[in-house]
Amino acid sequence: MKPDTPLSGAADTAPDRRAWSVLIVSTIAFTVCFMVWMMFGVIGIPIKKMLSLNATQFGLLTAVPVLTGSLVRVPLGIWTDRYGGRIVMTVLMAATVPAIWVMSYATEYWHFLVIGLFVGLAGGSFSVGTPYVARWFPRKRQGMAMGVFGAGNSGAAVNKFIAPALLVAFGWAMVPKVYAVIMLGAVVLFWMFSHNDPSHLVARSVTFAEQLKALKDPKVLRYCQYYSIVFGGYVALSLWMVQYYIGEFGLDIRLAALLAACFSLPGGVLRAVGGLLSDKFGAHKMTWWVMWVSWICLFILSYPQTDFTILTVNGSRSFHIGLNVYTFTALMFILGIAWAFGKASVFKYISDDYPHNIGAISGIVGLAGGLGGFVLPIIFGALMDLTGVRSSAFMLMYGVVWVSLVWMYWSEVRTTHVMGEHASPAPQADPLPAH
Repeated sequence: MKPDTPLSGAADTAPDRRAWSVLIVSTIAFTVCFMVWMMFGVIGIPIKKMLSLNATQFGLLTAVPVLTGSLVRVPLGIWTDRYGGRIVMTVLMAATVPAIWVMSYATEYWHFLVIGLFVGLAGGSFSVGTPYVARWFPRKRQGMAMGVFGAGNSGAAVNKFIAPALLVAFGWAMVPKVYAVIMLGAVVLFWMFSHNDPSHLVARSVTFAEQLKALKDPKVLRYCQYYSIVFGGYVALSLWMVQYYIGEFGLDIRLAALLAACFSLPGGVLRAVGGLLSDKFGAHKMTWWVMWVSWICLFILSYPQTDFTILTVNGSRSFHIGLNVYTFTALMFILGIAWAFGKASVFKYISDDYPHNIGAISGIVGLAGGLGGFVLPIIFGALMDLTGVRSSAFMLMYGVVWVSLVWMYWSEVRTTHVMGEHASPAPQADPLPAH
């Protein structure tokens, strides 16, 4: 077994007890990291009121941690290849604890932005855990392993269960203090039950600039585009949905967070199922259907609350068209499931196409997804301030999905044996009998 083939660590053998221990404890650690990363999605609401922020400022507040967590993904993926996931993940989580605690003492807008940059390091844990857990499993089960680990995205839903209860009982400042203690416990748990295998390390020295050359590969750019939707959109809407429910439907923060979790929870937990399905049906087929389901859901979600009057033979008559809270939540639930499958299928592409460079490629694709999660909430806020239409957030996402569908058709679907030039000829019908 060669040390410079990082995915071959368990390529031909069944996973052992250490592999399952690594997977379980890494998933728990990632769940905690994601919970912390999404913290502003809930505590940002009272902070917005306290500081009298507009929608754009609120979008920037929620997005700042996402920026840091995105930018560090590529170097973290490289360091994981070089030094191993155990040490990199432990140091990363430990480094966030002081910043999380200090957050509770912030009073000015710039305080939250600066501290949020350091808290956002927790979001880089994805690029550490993905190659770390994958190398403990054989190739045919790597989709499952990465999907189970990626289910830690459900930390966004956990945040919506824990933070509102703490906020209502003790005030928003208690949330960072409790989260700092939880993160410290996760550091200890991860170190105790994770393992290291020197054969998983990449022996050759690879620079950051060399890894970024992968962006010249059209396939990597395409995967970045897909992931900016299924992950970037997931992060952005997870941050945006609590205040959306409050503003659009007039709900209190606890009920709004509970309904928002109907999107966040399946969007995280079902990533493991998406990994299994991607192993079985392939990355392309899964991603293609994910994009179409997303397109349909976002088209309906984009329609704003509308009142209009028409003239009838009996005089004027007014109508109202718009989604009620139940239909809206059902569509968000379906969208969450689709994006859970999509997050897994994109990384199945990576493990299939770049088996010896998964750390760096996953870092680059993760960076693109994270930057989507950073940019989108700011644009959501700007569109809200500009148009006054809350559903403009979904209009934007609908347009982005259109781009991916067109790109995917021209680059992948047209070359398949189903629709492309290599497609098998349709069976000829039997000739009609002569009369």
